[in-house]
Amino acid sequence: MAATFVLPGEQIDPELLPSIPKQPLKLGPGLRHIPPNAIVPTVAGQLSTDKRKNAVWIEYNAGRYIPTVGDLVIATIHHSATDVYYASLSDYAPNAMLPQLSFEGATKKTRPQLAPGALVYARVTLANKHMDPELECVSSTTGKNDGLGPLTGGMVFSVSLSMARRLMLPRPSEQGGLVLLEELGSQGLPFEIAVGRNGKVWVNSGKVASTLSIGKALQETDEKGLKVEEQKKLAKKVAKNL
Repeated sequence: MAATFVLPGEQIDPELLPSIPKQPLKLGPGLRHIPPNAIVPTVAGQLSTDKRKNAVWIEYNAGRYIPTVGDLVIATIHHSATDVYYASLSDYAPNAMLPQLSFEGATKKTRPQLAPGALVYARVTLANKHMDPELECVSSTTGKNDGLGPLTGGMVFSVSLSMARRLMLPRPSEQGGLVLLEELGSQGLPFEIAVGRNGKVWVNSGKVASTLSIGKALQETDEKGLKVEEQKKLAKKVAKNL
């Protein structure tokens, strides 16, 4: 994992990009491919790479989430039509479409019945400025849910887009300086989370008080930019209060 600051429009040095033979380079948020082989930032921020996944993206704080194909998101069901659900990804943005059969093993008889306000963990399959986004809760290649689908229980908390990306790193404690979740777990607090690129974090600990405390601790870490030692102190405080 490497990072360097870049500005919009400047061409990125190919030596800064990961390169795995016979595997396509995966471009994430903040980057654009200009044929034949130029990679150009569209925003200012940190150039971040994941050599294992042959992926590169820009770490930056933006006010509004812009869907990108492949993003994992937490969506809120707004309403349903004959064959699709319409789900909200962020405020003041068009609803995304989620086919009702886009769930593992779903048929017209067994498809999930999701009421307005229900939460789903989904993947963006279509992101085009001329069309509404589309989602799926099942892998189109394996037919398995891959951890996607309805989220039951728990609560959803809003964090910055930068915080969401840090939480989704393979090793957030090493790569993103986030040790809060590890410390909470070491304090004996059982919980599960799902993180969406759209700045949503679902937390479920089985109890309202602990779920609320963990979610607020994540938000405090995000808003105050807590360092590693400060996160450790916060985790101990949360565990003690519970």
